[in-house]
Amino acid sequence: MNRSGRSVLSTLVAGSLVLVPIYLAVLLMLKAMRSLGSLVGPVAKLFPEWLPGTQLLSLLLVLIACFLTGVAVRTRTGQAIRERLEKSLFQRIPGYALLRSLTQRLAGESEDGTWKPALVEIEEALVPAFIIEELDDGRFTVFVPSVPTPLAGAVYILTPERVHPLNVPFTKAISVVSRWGSGSKDLVAAAEEVKKAA
Repeated sequence: MNRSGRSVLSTLVAGSLVLVPIYLAVLLMLKAMRSLGSLVGPVAKLFPEWLPGTQLLSLLLVLIACFLTGVAVRTRTGQAIRERLEKSLFQRIPGYALLRSLTQRLAGESEDGTWKPALVEIEEALVPAFIIEELDDGRFTVFVPSVPTPLAGAVYILTPERVHPLNVPFTKAISVVSRWGSGSKDLVAAAEEVKKAA
């Protein structure tokens, strides 16, 4: 497969990783609303005819169920159940750990060093990247995204002197990649600040 073919394929895969979970979530919500339709039907008849009462009440019940699940997952027992499910079931699904880590970063909930923005030295250039993990010997595994699809790219294992962690939000680094490098000056400025502080 030639280079342009690989680029098209990686772009297609990156887009699928974003769109497929959204599509499946919407399908599940619609299916849940449909199955709740008969349950809320009698109450929906109290609404005016021009108002889609069945759909509104079904949607409201699905949203309440999502909210209550979110509240339950934040309890100690809920977290233990979620962790057990993740280890036994979800971690076996290809791409789950990646998507979970990405969504936590986008939501600002991740506290680990995964997906930490960085500038890395590759050949004679500084390249926007994300630190995935630190190895026992001090080297870093970094993901260098393709432009403009941040979910496709290459993985490198680099020595610490070639990796420059940045004190910028994850969303800022992603936006630089998705906008063909526009805003890179902010990443370079952040790297300079880290150097001055060291």
